[in-house]
Amino acid sequence: MGKNILNDLSLKMGRRNFLKLASIGAGVGATSMFASGNTVREATKEEIKNPFPGSKKVKTICSICSAGCGIVAEVHNGVWVRQDVAQDHPISEGSHCCKGIDQIDLVKSKQRVKHPLKKVAGKWQRISWEQAINEISEKMLKFRKENGPDAAMFLGSAKFNLQQAFYFRKFAALWGTNNIDHVARI
Repeated sequence: MGKNILNDLSLKMGRRNFLKLASIGAGVGATSMFASGNTVREATKEEIKNPFPGSKKVKTICSICSAGCGIVAEVHNGVWVRQDVAQDHPISEGSHCCKGIDQIDLVKSKQRVKHPLKKVAGKWQRISWEQAINEISEKMLKFRKENGPDAAMFLGSAKFNLQQAFYFRKFAALWGTNNIDHVARI
């Protein structure tokens, strides 16, 4: 019991841990070199108060679900830069759900797919809208011919507005089935 705990600790460091710590130290040194120069300055009081001068506020609707909550989007040079709740909106009455408050990140996400992609030989390749529509519709028509129209199930979305839901139902009827439901029920 009288042993000194410091005598029992091994102060050996493996090669891998040394390299990890060395790379962290190099990174800290490099970033502190930039931070200590005149490349970064303090924001002025006006910049803190209004970081996007000349921006305009646009009242819009959240598109997460069909409730239609109000958003006040701040647009600067055609880009959505900030958002706030619409205090005077009759549906949301100045509040948002946790998904609606993050609506801007859906639009600005770097992971958002903006063009049709097709996996070819294990890699994603960009294709035209025309090619995507043609290939998907050919596969759907082949599926219906081989299995019949009732082999498909159409699930509506909470993101549909009234008109979109109407056309989605019409599409299912055109397909030849009554197999349509809302995704929230599942």
